[in-house]
Amino acid sequence: METENVVARLKSSGLLRTKGLIGGIWIDAYDGKTIEVYNPANGEVIASVACMGEREAKDAITSAYDAFSHWSKLTALDRSSRLRKWYQISIIRYHVILYNLVIEHKEELGQLITLEQGKPLKEAIAEVVYGASFIEFFAEEAKRVYGDILPSPLPDRRLFVLKQPVGVVGAITPWNFPLAMITRKVGPALACGCTVVIKPSELTPLTALAVAELALQSGIPPGVLNVVMGDAPNIGKSLLESPKVRKITFTGSTAVGKKLMAGAAETVKKVSLELGGNAPCIIFDDADLEVALKGSLATKFRNAGQTCVCANRLLVQEGIYDKFINAFSNAVQNLKVGNGFNEGVTQGPLINEAAVQKVETLVQDAISKGAKIVVGGKRHNLGFTFYEPTIIGDVRNEMLIARQEIFGPVTPVIRFKTEEEAIQIANDTDSGLAAYMFTNNIQRSWRVTEALEYGIVGVNEGLFSSEVAPFGGFKQSGLGREGSKYGLDEYLEIKCVCMGNMG
Repeated sequence: METENVVARLKSSGLLRTKGLIGGIWIDAYDGKTIEVYNPANGEVIASVACMGEREAKDAITSAYDAFSHWSKLTALDRSSRLRKWYQISIIRYHVILYNLVIEHKEELGQLITLEQGKPLKEAIAEVVYGASFIEFFAEEAKRVYGDILPSPLPDRRLFVLKQPVGVVGAITPWNFPLAMITRKVGPALACGCTVVIKPSELTPLTALAVAELALQSGIPPGVLNVVMGDAPNIGKSLLESPKVRKITFTGSTAVGKKLMAGAAETVKKVSLELGGNAPCIIFDDADLEVALKGSLATKFRNAGQTCVCANRLLVQEGIYDKFINAFSNAVQNLKVGNGFNEGVTQGPLINEAAVQKVETLVQDAISKGAKIVVGGKRHNLGFTFYEPTIIGDVRNEMLIARQEIFGPVTPVIRFKTEEEAIQIANDTDSGLAAYMFTNNIQRSWRVTEALEYGIVGVNEGLFSSEVAPFGGFKQSGLGREGSKYGLDEYLEIKCVCMGNMG
């Protein structure tokens, strides 16, 4: 499937947008600058999009601020119905209530994700469905933002609690899930009555713009949802410095998250951060080998290893080590690498050359310190930014590849003896987002779950993400939670009201 053919179809559908969205109007950068968006699978230019900066960001903030006074005063039922319409338009063709029809926009959005991000089309379409689930879920939760009546200690007073929207939200989203990371933030924000300025990654802005187009079609009012992209430092600076922006939500690297957290302190904004991970995947001797194999493959090689919850370190107990590594190696060698539009491909390219170079550096460091390549270990013969699915044995936890987030299809394997040792190795990191374990011992699963210093623990399961489950980490993996009923709290202020002389 040629890039030009996909682009042509997306243009005809009206979903290929290249301008930013401010106040319901599609606009170019004020100085006319553009940036090119590339297909990582072949290096081809997909489109040139507006390269915006400080002035556009400030106007988007003002637009969101002005829209807030109207949007926040709508009833929860009204906001709910508009969000639900966005969800339905996003994924349903012709009859919004007949879910078994061809899901036209799901296919188009999936193609767009594969085009600019590289993941296999089946995986990209699954992201669309996953992303749409947040819109549907929070459309329903919009009607369930409850307050409280508090028993007063004094007879002539009445105390109650209101929950109100925090205000304008600056949402900064990454390239690895260009649709789902937007809806996971925008869904609850809009449900609570907030308005949003989205700053998508410059590597994958087209999906964000398509989602915004569908939001407009669904009746989300002008200014409630704005998109600016381009000059990331200046856009971020504008969001941080503006007193009109009352909340920053960010998914990305820990280093950038720390800078945003520091910058938000100047105006004391609410901050939620979903940052980097260093996920351990622990395979105990008593694990079901087939279950552990399937789960480890799923959590390690999803999106070619480019997720914050991918297994970054595989910890295998010595009694099952050789048997597991043999089975795992056979499975990894059968993974099909290629363009995400090609049939049967499960591993797409890495996002860019810098990502490949980082993986190469980590692999070479491990080898220089005594680790052994079991499978793969180099760039794929397809060229561009493809890298071979790789397993590295004899890894020690002090090696860089076990300390840093790999963000690539490379599995470092660490041998351990005891449960206590596994827990110590797993927790020996500044990160604490996701962890996994495979065991058939129910007592062990409970003990280890409680001992792991992670916000998410998968037991005998490698894929856990869901709109109903809270997503977030401990330690330097972030603050706050996304998804689930807990995700609403990030966009609400709590107001205590005391009514006196009521006796």
